[in-house]
Amino acid sequence: MSDDLLERRDEWLKSYRPRLRIGEQGQVISVGDGIAWVAGLPTAAMDDLLDFDDGSRGLVFDLTGDLVGAILLQETADLTAGTAARLRDKPLGIAVGDALLGRIIDPLGNPLDRRGIPECNGWRRLEAASPAIVERDFVDAPLYTGSKVLDTLIPIGRGQRQLLVGDEGLGRSSLALDTVINQRGDSVQCVYVLIGQKRTAVVNTIEILRDYGALEYTTLVVAEASALPGLQHLAPFAGCSIAEYWMRKGMHTLVVYDDLSTHAKNYRQLSLLLRRPPGREAYPGDIFSVHARLLERATCLNPENGGGSMTALPIIETQQGEIAAYIPTNLISITDGQVYLDRELFAGGFRPAIDIGKSVSRIGGRAQHPAIKREAGRMKLDYLQFLELEMFTRFGAKLEASMEKAIRRGRILREILKQERLSPLPIEFQLAWMLAFNAGLLDAVHPDKVRTLLDKLQREVAACELTLDDKRDRWLGRVRGWLGVKEPV
Repeated sequence: MSDDLLERRDEWLKSYRPRLRIGEQGQVISVGDGIAWVAGLPTAAMDDLLDFDDGSRGLVFDLTGDLVGAILLQETADLTAGTAARLRDKPLGIAVGDALLGRIIDPLGNPLDRRGIPECNGWRRLEAASPAIVERDFVDAPLYTGSKVLDTLIPIGRGQRQLLVGDEGLGRSSLALDTVINQRGDSVQCVYVLIGQKRTAVVNTIEILRDYGALEYTTLVVAEASALPGLQHLAPFAGCSIAEYWMRKGMHTLVVYDDLSTHAKNYRQLSLLLRRPPGREAYPGDIFSVHARLLERATCLNPENGGGSMTALPIIETQQGEIAAYIPTNLISITDGQVYLDRELFAGGFRPAIDIGKSVSRIGGRAQHPAIKREAGRMKLDYLQFLELEMFTRFGAKLEASMEKAIRRGRILREILKQERLSPLPIEFQLAWMLAFNAGLLDAVHPDKVRTLLDKLQREVAACELTLDDKRDRWLGRVRGWLGVKEPV
């Protein structure tokens, strides 16, 4: 036994005083569906932890006059009516630290990748207050996603909350994975939260991140579909706490919640089992505050508080493209913008199927690099006007020469914006293609040939030394040379 340990034992013995200790012991009345009702705990409060005699654990989630409703976080086969329950002094939290990078854990911090318990040096509560107003700063730095549409027309800044919304199977998760993959070498720690998904989807996500070398700077928090409902409810809060630790250390983080529709349904299930009164679409009345409490923790801190940031990409599912449903409208009102994916665009071969008209980024423009902002300028508005003009051509209307030119340029831009999944692009290439388009260097190109030219442009940009801070004329001269277009006389 070491000297230090002996000294501490001696001090403890000197300060020890025998006295009467009073504690509460409750008893399980009923258990089922991930819920336990406990009697005999009059001082229990919301979010208190419960330890059961069989080794199970629970979290106080509802209080009545004589009973405590708890969601189970760990459950053994021996948990039955009559099992004793006690309150635990310590609040619910998770171990945090750099040891979580590259790890796959559950919402309580237990490893799921058979690599032993992560040796973390920090601890944070799962339910914590969002940063105060005086700690926050303006969003003024871009978070590049690698997507042509997002980085140019719907930009995202570090510390922003941007919703990814659309029907199932339209590429919402692929956009989020693209963004995570694109953070490689950019000093952004990523947290990917998988809520209520099938094991095949979880394995697929892990394999993609591993194949693209993104797992080493990413932590996966997984509560799959077979996990207890209580764990699925806590998963996004665990991911937020992990990212918050790095943000408080002055680092930049990205957290993806995949997805909050499943989280809302899970919360509705728990609330109905706890006999709470249902509201609209049977969701409890506080579902809005649950998601607001989570997303308000994503922000950009000012330099006095470390200058770190947490960018949040919550994913939400719509049914038949109904963006005005209850949960989507809740999330739209909480976040700083949304990226809407449309089924008709997807079926028409435009991928990523982002509906540029229904997508918006309310604060991302402030974070764009001046060179990108200058070139993106009116591009979104011009593209939307092109879509309206194209509608007229379907009726065989005769068009003026200027309108025909606008339609021809719009069709070229549409071809440029198409992009395969899991292929994020550097921001320098985004600047190069915008320069080529705005200068009219692609006007004479048939839309079918655009992709070949862009591939050539991408290779040339990757090999050049220019940065976003170089002058426009220098960039334009290089782009002309790469595309084989002569300087105007």
